[in-house]
Amino acid sequence: MILRMGIDIAVRAPHQASLADERGELVWSGHRFRTTVADLDALWARLPADSGPHEVTVVVEPTRNAWVPLVAWFRRKGAQVVLVSAERSSDLRAYYAKHTKSDRLDSVLLARLPLLHPEGLHPERGIGPGDPLRRATKLHSTLVKRRTTSLARLDALLEILGPDWHAAFGTHLNNKTALRFLAAGNADPHTVRRLGRARLTRFFYRHSRGAFGEELAEAVLAAALATTALWGEDLPFTDLAEDIAIEARLALTLTEEIKELDERIKVIVEDRDPRGLIASAPGVGEVTGAVILGRLGDASRFSNLAAVRSFSGLVPSLDASGVNGRHGSPTKRGDALLREALFISANQARRIDPNLAAKYYRFMVEGGKHHNSALCHIATILLTRVAACWRNQTPYQLRDLDGRVVTKDEARAIITERYQIPDHVRSARTTTTRTSRRSKESLRAPSTGPSNTHARRAGAA
Repeated sequence: MILRMGIDIAVRAPHQASLADERGELVWSGHRFRTTVADLDALWARLPADSGPHEVTVVVEPTRNAWVPLVAWFRRKGAQVVLVSAERSSDLRAYYAKHTKSDRLDSVLLARLPLLHPEGLHPERGIGPGDPLRRATKLHSTLVKRRTTSLARLDALLEILGPDWHAAFGTHLNNKTALRFLAAGNADPHTVRRLGRARLTRFFYRHSRGAFGEELAEAVLAAALATTALWGEDLPFTDLAEDIAIEARLALTLTEEIKELDERIKVIVEDRDPRGLIASAPGVGEVTGAVILGRLGDASRFSNLAAVRSFSGLVPSLDASGVNGRHGSPTKRGDALLREALFISANQARRIDPNLAAKYYRFMVEGGKHHNSALCHIATILLTRVAACWRNQTPYQLRDLDGRVVTKDEARAIITERYQIPDHVRSARTTTTRTSRRSKESLRAPSTGPSNTHARRAGAA
């Protein structure tokens, strides 16, 4: 007997379940329960016992993370679990009962959903946010963005002291040495002058392991002198130095957390992909590879490669009627972090893979597409190839346009010779509309790549 159970999941209140048979007729509805073993056992005991073995499909609409333990419990019972997007269930609910909305109705709708929209149901085999790699990659992205925000605030506070401080630290502001110096409250120019050249030199030399020394000490001392000459005694330097120290300590803490998280992610990735199939793709690094593996999951669970592309949300939307139709912007219905990682990887892959470089060249030069639009197409192709490598358990191979396997050096030579974008085309295709004064969000998201936390000697690559 085929049974379909719809569950309206609540976060704090009791869940509600309804049960329907294969014809959509309700067996019972409005059963309230909570996420406890006793309540779940009582719910399972309500399945008809006089009709032989059951084939149970549980249909849920994921609500925050409250669905994760429920799905795991029902899967252990042998049920097939289907997750339905909130948008899809909302549209069907509006059709089913236009003027009514209740938890009982929601559970009834979900129980009958397999009859109303069977082609939209896809069994869920993962555990969502319960998966450690999926959760860790999301946390890594969040921490990197927080650190970027903290460094931006730190840079803005240093601007109050004057431009010489930014000139002194330059691109080294996100380095641990500079952050430790500021975290100790040394942004006060009077403190810097009391420390003197010799102690400043020893501080920078010790904390940078010899990368910095007298030159940076001279620059910081000059910045302190310029600040006192510029401000006199009009600015309370002690209070500003403490604010700067707080931001520097936050950035240091986030840096350490990111480092530890990187190590944990590396262990998980090595366990799940010991052959490095994901990382074998061009443009896919340690961070982006972990994101692709964690957010995409097992690519073998998809019925075909088209389903993989659809999952990413990079496929174009379609508006068609009769003989007319047009493709629009990407649907963006998939995982945003996965799309970000694919976009970053695609920008590097087009510089390494001749096939991708040829497609990018055609999109930009012949198709007249914007750089971002072209990269979205390349990202979709790259995802398809990565998924194919995973499903076939074979590493990615670089090939020329004739199908011959080539090395990275040979591939780069082919790209340099044939697929360089003319300067006038690149200038016209990479123009980005700037944010207005009214806009509160930047058009560019912070990078998810590894942060530069280690000092480098002058002239190092």
